[in-house]
Formats: sequence, structure tokens, C-alpha cells
Amino acid sequence: MKFDSPATTNPIDRLKVVGQPVDRIDGPLKTTGTARYAYERQDVAPNAAYGYIVGAAIAKGRINGIDLAAAKAAPGVLAIVTADTAGKLDKGGKNTAKLLAGPDVQHYHQAVAVVVAETFEQARAAAQLVRVNYQTESGTFDLAAERDAAKPAKVMSDPGDSSVGDFAAAFAAAPVKLDETYSTADESHAMMEPHASTAMWEGDKLTVWTSNQMIAWGVEDLAKTLGIPKENVRLVSPYIGGGFGSKLFLRADAVMAALGSRAAGRPVKLTLQRALVFNNTTHRPATIQRIRIGADRDGKISAIGHESWSGDLPDGKPEGAISQTRLLYAGANRMTATRLAVLDLPEGNAMRAPGEAPGMMALEIAMDEMAEKLKLDPVEFRIRNDTQVVPDISEAPSADPQNAKRDNKTTTPQRPFSQRQLVECLRIGAEKFGWDKRNPQPASVRDGRWLVGMGVAAAFRNNLLTKSAARVRLEPDGTLVVETDMTDIGTGSYTIIGQTAAEMLGVPLQKVSVRLGDSRFPVSAGSGGQWGGNNSTAGVYAACVKLREAVASKLGFNSAEAEFDGGDVRAGNRRVSLADAVRDGPLEAEDRIEYGDLQKKAQQSTFGAHFVEVGVDAATAEIRIRRMLAVCAAGRILNPKTARSQVIGAMTMGVGAALMEELVVDKKVGFFVNHDLAGYEVPVHADIPHQDMMFLDETDPMSSPMKAKGVAELGICGVAAAIANAVYNATGVRVRDYPVTLDKLIDKMPAVG
Repeated sequence: MKFDSPATTNPIDRLKVVGQPVDRIDGPLKTTGTARYAYERQDVAPNAAYGYIVGAAIAKGRINGIDLAAAKAAPGVLAIVTADTAGKLDKGGKNTAKLLAGPDVQHYHQAVAVVVAETFEQARAAAQLVRVNYQTESGTFDLAAERDAAKPAKVMSDPGDSSVGDFAAAFAAAPVKLDETYSTADESHAMMEPHASTAMWEGDKLTVWTSNQMIAWGVEDLAKTLGIPKENVRLVSPYIGGGFGSKLFLRADAVMAALGSRAAGRPVKLTLQRALVFNNTTHRPATIQRIRIGADRDGKISAIGHESWSGDLPDGKPEGAISQTRLLYAGANRMTATRLAVLDLPEGNAMRAPGEAPGMMALEIAMDEMAEKLKLDPVEFRIRNDTQVVPDISEAPSADPQNAKRDNKTTTPQRPFSQRQLVECLRIGAEKFGWDKRNPQPASVRDGRWLVGMGVAAAFRNNLLTKSAARVRLEPDGTLVVETDMTDIGTGSYTIIGQTAAEMLGVPLQKVSVRLGDSRFPVSAGSGGQWGGNNSTAGVYAACVKLREAVASKLGFNSAEAEFDGGDVRAGNRRVSLADAVRDGPLEAEDRIEYGDLQKKAQQSTFGAHFVEVGVDAATAEIRIRRMLAVCAAGRILNPKTARSQVIGAMTMGVGAALMEELVVDKKVGFFVNHDLAGYEVPVHADIPHQDMMFLDETDPMSSPMKAKGVAELGICGVAAAIANAVYNATGVRVRDYPVTLDKLIDKMPAVG
């Protein structure tokens, strides 16, 4: 199905199943422990051996030799694989570094060997006996020190720099100016389930039960890495215990499990030990961001500039922190710049809302600082600079994340947004939160020992469109089966896909069987970039349209007139049971959604507003979140219950980014020191009060037949800045270096009265 004109009225608009807050259909499996994750596949590999990865003990250099004698002689050891014994290996197209080091080492904890043994304990013990002789080379590990050496870089395949008007002249002439630098820390995904795989060879065919967000990408890169045909690789990933972007791409667990299985002649299960999740996989790169804003005394922005520096391994990618600044606020004269430094740290890559999440952390503090200079309410300042057209004419349309080649043509000036309710989010949120009770004078509100403050930030994230396919089958027993390689990383994919199929065929949700995460199924959008929900359901919609046509034809209906409802098909005065269409056997249909050029005609983005109240201990500078509110406008909400869970989870991650999350870099040795869940702090229940959120009523016919958009990442964008702004309102101390920890406040706190 080609989607190249805005959606009109269609069966989804009935909203009998879609749009309802139904429970997750995978919930009972997960709460009873019967949902099998990648490391638990005893059902398919009952005689599996265990693999354990040896990670590099240096950040950069070469392996001169590996002594395996003691490890091979250890009890239970079946095989040990290194680069010398693995055979010829390539690098996956989406991997920045090789997943098995040798002879070169590119980053700390890069895999150098895998030990396979009868038990996990035997594999772990033997791994400690592997002796690696390294030749260390000097590396670069400090972003600030490498800032001046950073080079211009593209953001994905789009231009990293943009320019509209004459920013320098407009900024110099502005009567009110802001010029500040902000920094965000390296952060880890720290999901509950580590990267894990169970691999099994049958002849030259490989099956890997793994934890991966993008099945088709994983198949392609695993085949490329091992040098085997894609047709010989099957990936299965029905349940994933969190990913946040770290499982978008092929990682060492899958490759090393496959190599270990081939060497041992047995299925092998392997999970990355927690320390390797931090240093062996990917992380959100640290940024340094300079923001300049010039405005007239009435609060209208005349000049806005945003420069960002980040680092990655050679041939890596920058953090696109400037992205939202091209789209969010009006201003005739504009500039953005992206610079990438070479750092020999583990790979920097996508983490929930890459680009906008760290970019909003800086931009939305800057907007508050500018509002204060102008003596304007921060909400009002944002509203005064709203725009209904794209202000940066060099901004490319939202590109298809699954296409290697991107359309980088500049877009038409004054391209409108398909939907933009930022002002409504701000106004409704302000009223609901009681923003009018905020005292604009910092450090002026006390509640016992606590200094109390409120903060606000806009939320923004682009809506990405990508092709997605599905297969649907109506069985003689009335079951509607949906098959697609879409994944569910805890986001509710099973449920909204089931709701879509139920709505389209007019059957109860209980009659739908959803099968996900298998490369034998049609290729879907996959889970990432908040593009999964809208695109995967649109693919199911397309397949269901074909199935409706097949059913109508079988029953003698005109498919354009047929209505599917209550397990029946009807048109005019005639009504026939769906079951009659499959008395002779099942009916099956397959199709995919493909998009035209609507993105070039209207910018598709999601918007919101975050409001936060904090308390800061007047004596110790301890920060406590007191209450939070998010207001989101993100197209049709396919399931308010699962969508709410996504937003409040994202808000929680925003608290972590604001107050505690920081991978500490050893700048001499070149690794993340706090590489476990004891040293890397994330919010726990005691850190999070009641969170409130609401969705504005919105549909976007330009987006898809579902008229939906993504929402999972919108919830994190802006949260950290709202918290930092609330801390400033509470204390009068402005912290521009995340995370906002008490040591950055305590020396500047107002005197205890």
C-alpha cells in the first residue's frame, strides 16, 4: 500500500478497539514468567553450553598474543574462540567497531575471546585464565580537550550545519542577548535485560534467539560479519527486556554466541556481564553545547544559534543535539553547527531520543535564561516565539531510518507543520499544574527545610516514517493471526498490533494472535526512534485491507462497501459471518505500508510541555522531585494505557539524566569507571513521586492511515531542563553542567535563615 495522500475516514476511525486503554496482551506471560527471553530458550536448545566473553583490558592498542593453555585445561571447557581461530570476519554495516578485536583493539572491553564450557560458572572461571599480551597505544578520551580538533559532521545523512539569514549580524544587533555553554554527560541505557543470545547451527544454517530491536538489520549484519548468506540466518526475538536504542544494532553477544556454537558443535547461550553492557556496547555520548539567542525587548527572537560538540570512535557519528533548534522556535536569523571529535571510548550511538534528548537539555535552559533577561514568564516567552511553519529552510524532511540513502534536498521555505499544538500543551499544562502560583523570584519559597521551585520546558521529537510489512491470516476457527518481525521492547507492540487487526476485521481482541520478532516474518519498521508504533500498525493496516478484500470476494461482497463488525461482514441488508469465508481453509494476505512525499509537504513532529516542582534541602542541597506533569500532542493515541506507561517511563529517565546519570570517564586509561548498576545511578521508586500526564486530542492524517505518531521518546525530551529550571527557581543557582548534583549547588546556596 502506497500512502501518498492524507488519510480519509477508514475503519480505524471507529475506535471500538483502537484507542481504547486495554491491558497488554503479553502482560500475563511476563508477570507469570512464561514469556521466554533470549537467554531462557531451553525449549529450543535444551543441551546448550555457556559462553563467556573476555573483554579487552586496554582502550587502544594491539594484541601481541593470547595464552589459552590454562583456560583450555580448565574443567568443562569445550572451545575458545579468538580472532586467530574465528575465521575471516567482516564488520557489520551498522557497527562502528569490530565486535571481535584482533589484532587491533579499538576500545576498552571490546571482545577479545569467548570461552565455551558446560556451565556458566566453568566458562566464567576459565575466562579468568585467559592471558592476553597487549601493546598499549595512547588514545584520546576527553571531549573538552579534543573540542578544538573536532570536525564538521553530518547528523545521520543530513547536513550537520545550517544557516538562515545573517545570524552573526542579527545577534550582534539584538538588544537582549544570551551566550552560554552547557554540557551533558555520557549516559548508559542500563536496561533490565542485558544483551543476550542463544545460538544454534544446523549444518550451514544459523538460528540466534536474541535480544534485538531491529530484526532485519540484525540478520543483515550478522550475515555480513560471518560471511554467510542472509538466507542462512534466522533471528528470533519475541520478548526484549528493554533496549532504549542499545539493541538497535548487532552486538557482540550474538556474534560471539554464533562463533562459540560453531566451534563447540553445540548450541551456546551467552549474556554480556553487566560491566560489558556499559563498555562493550553503546552509550549516549557526552556533549558540549553553545547556545546564543538574541531578541528584541518584546521577547521576539531575532537570532538563534546552536553549536554542539560530541565524540566517537573513528568513522563514528555525532550526537545530533542541534536538531530541534532548527524546528522549535521562530527567528529570522539562525545557525546550527555539529562538530565530531575522535575519542577512543566505547561506541557512542542511539539512546532514547538521540539528538533531541540532550539537545533539549541545553536549549530549554537557555530559553529560561533568556526569559529571565527579558523579564518574561518562561511559558509566555515560548508562546511568543511559536511558529506554524518550519523556520529553518535547510531542514530536510524526516528521513526513512531504514533507507541507507537519504533525500538531503533542501525543503520549500515556509513548509508548514502537519500538526503543531505546542502552545496548547504549554497553556493547558500551565493551568493544570498551577503555574500561576509560581514565584518568579528565585529562592523565595520555603516549605520547612525545603526551598521549593517550579520549572517548565517544551517537549519536541520528530515523527519518522518507514516502510513496514505484515502478514495476516484468518483461520477456520475464527482466529486472526498477525505475523511481522516487529519487536516489543516493553512498549506494547503486541497489544496495539492486535488492536489494529481486531479493528480492521471487526473481531474481538481475544480472537487475535500476534506473533512478533522472527526474521521468517515480513520485515517491519522495528522498534526505535519512536517510529515503531505508528509504522508497524500501518503495515498491519495495509495487510488487513488486502485480507478484507479477499474475504469480501469470497463472500460475494463489494469490498469498498463491506463493513466488518462483530465477527460478521455486512453490506446493505446482507450480513454474513466471517467464518463462512474460511470454511474451506484459511485466507491469508500480506502487504506493507510505503510512504510517498507527504513529509516534504508538511513537517511531521510531536510536541509537548513538561512541568516540574522540586524541593532542595536548604542545608544540604539535596534535590527531591515533588511532582511532575507532561502534556503531549502526538497524533492519535493507539492505546492510552500503554502510551501513558511509555511517557511516565521517559519522564523517569529524564529525572535520571537531570540529577544522577553520568558515566565517569577514566581519562588516562579510557573507560567508563562506574560500569555496573551499583555505581551507575538511575532513579528508583523513592526518587519518583506521582507523575501526571495527559494527551491532547489529535489526529494527523498526513502521518499514516492510523493518523498516529510516536510518543515513547517525546516523554524524555525537555524533562531534564524542566528540572534544572525548577532547581534554579528554588535556589537561585544556575547549573549548566549535567547532572545537577548537590556538589554543584552547595557552595552557592542561599544562606540558611
